[in-house]
Amino acid sequence: MKLSEVYEGWRNKILPPEKLKDKIAEVSNERITICDSCDNHSKNHKTIRPDAHCVSCGCTLSAKTKCLSCSCPVNKWQAVLTSEQEGKYKEYEKTTTT
Repeated sequence: MKLSEVYEGWRNKILPPEKLKDKIAEVSNERITICDSCDNHSKNHKTIRPDAHCVSCGCTLSAKTKCLSCSCPVNKWQAVLTSEQEGKYKEYEKTTTT
């Protein structure tokens, strides 16, 4: 797990870039459906954390599923950004946060 991916997921959850809002919501909804039926979903385990999270990677699902450059740690879903697109996304982030 990369810190940049954690940041991307939480940023897209809290303050998604306007141009990507619809894509983020679409991808997140598809991924949440997959995660809800996964054995690694926290609802299938005894855990003290109150949030829905993946017991394999520990990520909060509401943020992890919104990270367009993230993949599932057990290969249930893949990143939707190519390396080139991820670079462009990071450049776009710089222009919107500075």
